Amino acid sequence: MLINLQRAVGDYLHEVFITQLDWWIVLGFVAQILFTGRFLVQWLASERQGKMVIPIAFWFFSIGGGVLLLLYALHRKDPVFIAGQGFGVFVYARNLFFELRDLGYFKSSGKTKSKAKAAKVRKRKAA
Repeated sequence: MLINLQRAVGDYLHEVFITQLDWWIVLGFVAQILFTGRFLVQWLASERQGKMVIPIAFWFFSIGGGVLLLLYALHRKDPVFIAGQGFGVFVYARNLFFELRDLGYFKSSGKTKSKAKAAKVRKRKAA
């Protein structure tokens, strides 16, 4: 029984990782590596500063990996994956916009920044 299970699992994994291998699968793996790399970036930045931080690179990795995963999901015609990655990319882009805006990369919309927010931006620029 265990030998049959081992053979079945081996056949399944061979089918999934070897027989079906094409450029779309390679793109999917690259996208997943890029998307997962965001956690490595965040972890290293937090270790350097000795506290939890989310560097801007985290959002670029999120967007890059998310867009590639969305393309992969569209090719696979997977509605669950498409909805999840599509919404995620929107959120990552919005968070990146907020970060860049707070760092002064976009002109203010006429609203004045609070003193606490301005101090946070100065502190982040100094780090």
